[in-house]
Amino acid sequence: MNLKMNIGIIIIFSNNAADINARAFVESIKSTNYIKMCFVDNESKDETLDKLLEIKEACEDKVAVVQIKKKVGRESAKRAGARFMFNDFDLKHIGFIDTHSLMEHNYNINEMLNALCVERDKIIAFNNENKRKQHIKSTLFKSIFSVLDYFKSQDSNKNNIQQSIF
Repeated sequence: MNLKMNIGIIIIFSNNAADINARAFVESIKSTNYIKMCFVDNESKDETLDKLLEIKEACEDKVAVVQIKKKVGRESAKRAGARFMFNDFDLKHIGFIDTHSLMEHNYNINEMLNALCVERDKIIAFNNENKRKQHIKSTLFKSIFSVLDYFKSQDSNKNNIQQSIF
């Protein structure tokens, strides 16, 4: 019997209402059975939290929302999501995405979420390879990996391949 492993993804939001297509999120999340999401709302002043709660309602068993009422740094927001994920799910792999970092690197959150669902196995393999290369003991918070690092590595691989072809 081939059992797929679940992966948990923490996505940190702060005033991203204009960037969230709730319908696209729901479609992406419902397309996979092996991803658990924890949306962390880091004191948004716009309609971000409402959109995240709408997504959670449509994907109840796959999505949780953690609301931080006083703005904190990325690491603290990541820890809040990680605590929730570790306490509520039995997951071997937990990654995180900070939406502001995505935008700095010109990634679209809706497309990223869809790619995340499609490339789940490759992301797990990437995480396993990184864990294998690490020589330090993995702790609770150090074991959470950056999903953006996976996508950046894929972009650099594509650039290297294109450069070698031409």
